[in-house]
Amino acid sequence: MEIIGPGGLSMPKLGFGTWQMSGRECRHSVEQALALGYRHIDTAEMYGNEEAIGGALSGCGLPREEIFLASKVWHDHLEPAVLRRSCHASLRRLRTDYLDLYLIHWPAPGMNLRAALEAMMRLKDEGKIRHLGVSNFTVALMREAVEGIGAAIACNQVEYHVLLDQGAVLDFARAHGIAVSAYRPLAEGRLGEFPELVRIAAKHGASVQQIALKWLLDQEMVAAIPKAAHEAHQKANLAALSITLDDEDRRVIAALPKDQRLVDPSFSPSWDPPRARAA
Repeated sequence: MEIIGPGGLSMPKLGFGTWQMSGRECRHSVEQALALGYRHIDTAEMYGNEEAIGGALSGCGLPREEIFLASKVWHDHLEPAVLRRSCHASLRRLRTDYLDLYLIHWPAPGMNLRAALEAMMRLKDEGKIRHLGVSNFTVALMREAVEGIGAAIACNQVEYHVLLDQGAVLDFARAHGIAVSAYRPLAEGRLGEFPELVRIAAKHGASVQQIALKWLLDQEMVAAIPKAAHEAHQKANLAALSITLDDEDRRVIAALPKDQRLVDPSFSPSWDPPRARAA
């Protein structure tokens, strides 16, 4: 499994997303994924599944240091004392002494970003988190965090797939040594609506989901965290790593619509506009 390593991050490019998983199903799916070779598990306090994941991690038989574990603090828990309690509660539920990556899940309107990031930096100094990150941050918010506050941001987790441009975020992240982790990488089942993707998939003897996933994983400094509750889907996502896309495939994918944002709650920031396409 290829590793993204800016600033010592050591994050496997293909991760295992757990949004909307819970209870026994979640624990079983995580145990199964770890048995297949996944080593990057993504969760959040808001998902309500950290206890199930903690059970899977404690019972899998793997050394803790072999697993890259990420969790996120919800946007109404960013006041420093509340953030600290949230982090410690996540650690207890996950049955671990530290998180490899701890992210602000969403920017909150009117938040004191400096205070939140300084609280996270103290948690890092104390060994509770190895790296701090953000999620759903625009370029302006990343610039405030990195250039204005001086926080050592290791990762920005954003919605990213073949139908949504994230060029501005990627450009800033790469220029500042920040990894980008793509959630909703399979575009929530919409990929089969595009005959261009269907043709590329047929050419490679693959599924449209595998093509979309490999397109992401081929990109510098980009990881992806697809959710896959069933073993067949977990194996299919791993198999995507062996696909070799060519320049024509990438040209066709580049021409797909890039304005299909699927996650846009009422508290979202003002998103970066899509980059202009080359003529």
